[in-house]
Amino acid sequence: MKFDGIIFDLDGTLWDSCRSVAESWRLTLTQRFGVKEAPSLSEIQSIMGMTASEIAHTLFTGIGEDPAYIFDICGKEECDYLSTHGGIVYPGVEEMLQALSSRHPLFLVSNCQDGYIESFFRFTGFQQYFTDYECEGRSKKPKAENIRDVITRHQLATPVYIGDTEMDEASATLAGCPFIHAAYGFGSAKEPLATIKTPLELVKVLDQESN
Repeated sequence: MKFDGIIFDLDGTLWDSCRSVAESWRLTLTQRFGVKEAPSLSEIQSIMGMTASEIAHTLFTGIGEDPAYIFDICGKEECDYLSTHGGIVYPGVEEMLQALSSRHPLFLVSNCQDGYIESFFRFTGFQQYFTDYECEGRSKKPKAENIRDVITRHQLATPVYIGDTEMDEASATLAGCPFIHAAYGFGSAKEPLATIKTPLELVKVLDQESN
């Protein structure tokens, strides 16, 4: 199948921001909320891909403030922190984006808060490779609907979604979109169209699928 659009997840697919997120939240929680023990790195890794409400309930229940309010403050300060400190971009991601953007329109759809994708772009300079993006924090919609909205906005007939978790796979399936699993990320997949072990493998896989 020749794909006319490639839609990417962000965390676990293009970069790993867990250490920076953990440090940002530690600063916010200790300085603004007086929390003595902030979420650990493993806890941050475990919630990657969840929606804002799921993260708030999982990590911020019982702190003493409304969990949604705590997450909102942490999320806003996190975006500022990531704009300058960034995350770890997986090796080969920029080369992969350069190669693919010359052949296909590229898109980003994430469950992140509003402003997170923009922080990713500010730190990496990768906005030049993407045609459009959407997130749960901006649209207030689940990932499957955001994938469908991007497909509709750009009249894509044969898009493919690239992500790293079963949640990504389920969302792509609900949106009627084939799924390629980024196995170097945070999770697993059940029945992906294909699996890649490095970002650059995606170029070869898409070439093979197009033949």
